[in-house]
Amino acid sequence: MDKKELMNICEELISNPPCCPELKEAGRSWLDAVGTEREREAAVKLLAELKEDVCTIDDTIGFFSSDFAKEHFGAENVAKMLEGARAAKAAGEVWCTCPACQRGAKLIEAADVLLG
Repeated sequence: MDKKELMNICEELISNPPCCPELKEAGRSWLDAVGTEREREAAVKLLAELKEDVCTIDDTIGFFSSDFAKEHFGAENVAKMLEGARAAKAAGEVWCTCPACQRGAKLIEAADVLLG
């Protein structure tokens, strides 16, 4: 994966509604720094934020198993999301299957390219 592809993934990530404000800010900062002397520093900050915010499939299953999730999203919706997360894990998925986490995981997995 090259830097242009990573930039496109980052753009998709930060425009995705599940992406939190801190990750949006770190992603935008990295995109703005690409090609400058600030790029590596911004990449380090982006990776740190990604590692804090991107959920594993186990994190996702744990969350959807919680009472908080049931109260927030409704028991019926959570049951469907939990079923989907368990099926994804059974199929070998490591990361949460939401669009934001999937894009974030790609950036984490390409850390060597991000860091240049």
